[in-house]
Amino acid sequence: MAFNKENNSYTIIFAAIMVIVVGSILAYLASALSGKIKENERFEKQQNILYAMGVNENEDEGSVNFVPTDKVEAEFSKYITEQLVISGDQITKNDEAYLIDLKKQIAALKKGETAELPLFIGEKEGKKYYIIPMYGKGLWDAIWGFVALNENMVVQGVYFDHKAETPGLGANIKQRYFMDDFIGESVLNNNQFKGIAVAKGNNDPVNKIKDDNEVDALAGATITGNGVSAMIRESVNIYKDYLETIRVN
Repeated sequence: MAFNKENNSYTIIFAAIMVIVVGSILAYLASALSGKIKENERFEKQQNILYAMGVNENEDEGSVNFVPTDKVEAEFSKYITEQLVISGDQITKNDEAYLIDLKKQIAALKKGETAELPLFIGEKEGKKYYIIPMYGKGLWDAIWGFVALNENMVVQGVYFDHKAETPGLGANIKQRYFMDDFIGESVLNNNQFKGIAVAKGNNDPVNKIKDDNEVDALAGATITGNGVSAMIRESVNIYKDYLETIRVN
């Protein structure tokens, strides 16, 4: 029996069959690759945490090179000495704290619910690093990252990433020149937790002044910069009760 290909019914049936076939293929691939996807997500989080504390394979002033995936688990175990979960007044150890979805925990806090906040303690070359995760909102979508602090609440390193910021503008928050500006800045001001502002019209464009709680803004990315400022401020505020217990001045 021949089908009339000019008939609307044929077009609808054909489209329906294609949707079913393509959907089935995609569902199969998603299921088959789910383990690999989760593994890559795990490696990426480990890479980002290590990058914030200065464990990476950067070769020059402009590169952003992570520990390779075939080495990252070993390096993570080597440099991250403790993973903590802070829930109200309770602090527990959890070797998979890095897998906690911070977005969900922040949402719980905003609802007045108890959250489980991950925090990582690292050691490198005799120095201790306290690494806190961050999550916020940029111009178009989510931004996130990690900031590594020492006992004086001075930034030792950061890593930022984004979902959909504008290429060449807000997307530059993950560029080396921007992230390196935060190193040496303090999140304290007059002994109070303040954070670090991405400041338009900053009087210190080469970032030599390290006690002003500011870094220079990205050109043409004011809203993304404001999002980074808010993210750091809010993240420091979320963790300040714990940070107060380890700060030395």
